[in-house]
Amino acid sequence: MFDGVKGIFKKIFRAGYVDEKLLEEIIRDLQRELISSDVDVKLVSQISKNIRENILKKRKEFSKKEQIVKAIYDELVNLLGEGGKIDISKKPYKILLVGLFGSGKTTTSAKLAALYKKKGYKVLLLGVDTFRPAAQEQLKQLGEKISVPVYAEKKMKDTFKLFEKDTKKYDVIITDSAGRDALDKSLIKEIKEINKKFKPDNTQLVLSGDIGQNARKQAEEFHKNLAIKGVIVTKLDGTAKGGGALVACSISGVKVSYVGVGEKITDLEEFHPTRFISRITGMGDLETLLEKAGEIIDEEKAEKDAKKFMSGDINLLDLYEQLGNLEQMGSLDKVMNMIPGLSMAKLPKKMDVEEEKMKKFRNVMDSMTKEELENPKLLNASRVKRIAKGAGATESNVRALIKQYNTMKKAVKGLGNKKLMKMMKRFGLG
Repeated sequence: MFDGVKGIFKKIFRAGYVDEKLLEEIIRDLQRELISSDVDVKLVSQISKNIRENILKKRKEFSKKEQIVKAIYDELVNLLGEGGKIDISKKPYKILLVGLFGSGKTTTSAKLAALYKKKGYKVLLLGVDTFRPAAQEQLKQLGEKISVPVYAEKKMKDTFKLFEKDTKKYDVIITDSAGRDALDKSLIKEIKEINKKFKPDNTQLVLSGDIGQNARKQAEEFHKNLAIKGVIVTKLDGTAKGGGALVACSISGVKVSYVGVGEKITDLEEFHPTRFISRITGMGDLETLLEKAGEIIDEEKAEKDAKKFMSGDINLLDLYEQLGNLEQMGSLDKVMNMIPGLSMAKLPKKMDVEEEKMKKFRNVMDSMTKEELENPKLLNASRVKRIAKGAGATESNVRALIKQYNTMKKAVKGLGNKKLMKMMKRFGLG
């Protein structure tokens, strides 16, 4: 979402001098970006006015560049409103997911189950979508993948009989309901029937990020008929329209609880507007990065590793460990976007490392000595040949690893952009 916002911030940081002409150019760029992300034109006009007014205040604690960055940053955060949160306040805590066809309810049910399971809760999935063929089978397959039990019988009443018998065994129970092409009378009737049987503590509307401003109408209609408590926006990984959906939800008065940021079962995040905007503007998102790392390694080590990575002081041993962690944390592109300043660096268009490539790299490193891992400069032609033979790989594979390592090291070296880091701290982000 808002793919061009990062470019706007780059323009500000690289400008030698900021004058009225540059300010107006930046505001025009921002207007184009917001409108292309499906944000209402009137709202875009108001945001432009607010930015100009904030700059005219000439806050003494910030330089001219900082004033512009701060004004735009604040407006984008305000645009997205506050994030919602699902608090597990009792056991069992019952969550019902509703939405139209194509929103991604079934996949989101499993992602949400995986997330709560990782937090230590005992989770159960209920599949009561008897309208869409194969929906229940899909949920069972996803449940098996994450080792979460799934109750899904052909008749809805039979599924609820199983659930009622075992209710007290679980901490969190998530129900995947049926959808329709529109919120019609039959869907409202069906969800009200589910409400009566399931008695949810929290009803979440699942919306696809690519529907843009239509998200507002859907959120308002579902809320009016079914009293939803929040929204989960999916498919935010590859569409600029996702920005419009997030803004539309904010305008509707319904808070966004989670966002789907990829296809992996782990690609579901709590929605924090400040973190989200920080990431898309190139300021990074260390809080989420440390949280993700903390799920794999302890907090102290996660913080130590993050600081080491940011300093550029990494060797192949560090890379070996990080590649293992990346398999669980997500793609390299996403992780790098969370590191302050790195997404603004001149990186190759594709820094992502596919899973198969990661495994191949780790196999190559398994054939290296500890000395070689700690000091990659030792890797001459004869060592490369020995390592390739020991790993059952080609010399090209070994050189590809060395190239990847050098690219990463060069990209992160001196990453602690002092001006950016200083600005982040003044904004309360560092």
